[in-house]
Amino acid sequence: MNSIHCEPISNMNQSSPLKRAATTAALLAATTLPLFAQEEAPAFDTGNTAFMFICSVLVLLMTLPGLALFYGGLVRSKNTLSILVQCLAMAGVMSLLWVIYGYSFATTDSNPFIGGASKVMLKGVTPDSDAGGYPETIFIMFQMTFAIITPALIIGAFAERIKFGAVMLFSIIWFTISYLPIWHMAWHPEGFFHNFHVLDFAGGTVVHINAAVAGLVGCLMVGPRKGFQKVQLTPHNVPLVIIGASLLWVGWFGFNAGSAVEANGTSGMAMLVTQVACATAVVVWMVIEKVLTGVVTAVGAATGAVAGLVAITPASGTAGVPGALCIGAVSALLCYVFAIKMKHKFGYDDSLDVFGVHGIGGIVGAILTGVFCFESMGGSGAYNDTITMGYQVWGQTVSVLITIAWSGVAALIAFGIAKVTVGLRVDEKSEESGLDQTAHGESAYTDLQG
Repeated sequence: MNSIHCEPISNMNQSSPLKRAATTAALLAATTLPLFAQEEAPAFDTGNTAFMFICSVLVLLMTLPGLALFYGGLVRSKNTLSILVQCLAMAGVMSLLWVIYGYSFATTDSNPFIGGASKVMLKGVTPDSDAGGYPETIFIMFQMTFAIITPALIIGAFAERIKFGAVMLFSIIWFTISYLPIWHMAWHPEGFFHNFHVLDFAGGTVVHINAAVAGLVGCLMVGPRKGFQKVQLTPHNVPLVIIGASLLWVGWFGFNAGSAVEANGTSGMAMLVTQVACATAVVVWMVIEKVLTGVVTAVGAATGAVAGLVAITPASGTAGVPGALCIGAVSALLCYVFAIKMKHKFGYDDSLDVFGVHGIGGIVGAILTGVFCFESMGGSGAYNDTITMGYQVWGQTVSVLITIAWSGVAALIAFGIAKVTVGLRVDEKSEESGLDQTAHGESAYTDLQG
């Protein structure tokens, strides 16, 4: 330790208060600074830290208010608040579950299917914890926003007729037995999907297929809305739909580009192909509508945008512009067929087309990732140089099938528990009156004449 000159204590007592304080501070600094120097905080990359901070905010924006407004406009006015409250409640509940045990069981080592309890309650996480050049706390927050929006997507499949308590109970169970295992299998370095060299950059299986299958199971178990296929069940506020879809479009840049977990060329390409795929899907959907119906609808264009965003998600880190164009076009075509045609043909009431858009779009994107990841198709390269396109597509398909089966069984269990405990569906009178009043005691709109 370097020596410093200090006055004797007797002299300090005779000097002015300011001089005594300065002398004491110098003495404390000389004795304690070397101790702090031995435990230097990690030097985080400020650019990556800021990038991930912004991406976390953008993904949260996708649910609140993006998805809430998108879904809220699609339902009838008497059920608007029920959707907004469910999205808000999902943000609260899933945030708590993620930090209590979700992050631990998703991200830590244990086995190929699920993590362990070593980070329950974020044990060991400090402001200095490093997630690879930026704070682990920001990575926790970024992935928390994914955990929020995934179960929030599901509620659109059985909107306007399910009990609020059933939604909450189902979501807690399903998050635990489906979202966390699929997250671990797809994104943990030792996860089961890596046995098949699966590429899922931002959540084709983890988020979209996972949620869509659960939504399909839910709409079948809850049953169709009163009047389905007999009366017009049309969106009550199309401007809200457009605003919500627009916020989803903007927020999706955080969703896909942020999955690169640093500001680099991959995140830049992910942002570009996200824009291209979304734009392509919007245009193709509008063309389909014009040819088949003679008009271009606002709701159709918004739905096309979401379809393109969903489909490019798993491919956004490996596909180039040619892949984005193809994925956007194919997703618009197939999602239109399922959301507009197949739903009515088979008679299942997927209220807001969760399976038709997120399920079909996610499947299209996940499988075509195996095609457009190759450099010969404009991509950045496959899992490794020895893998053929056929093998990559097969691996992608396996991950899709596993996700469908896993989420389907998990949803059956979760809805089954909710059914025997709190019940799934509201009574006929409540459904007729609307869930805003019967479940929440409020109305979305005030009668200006009353």
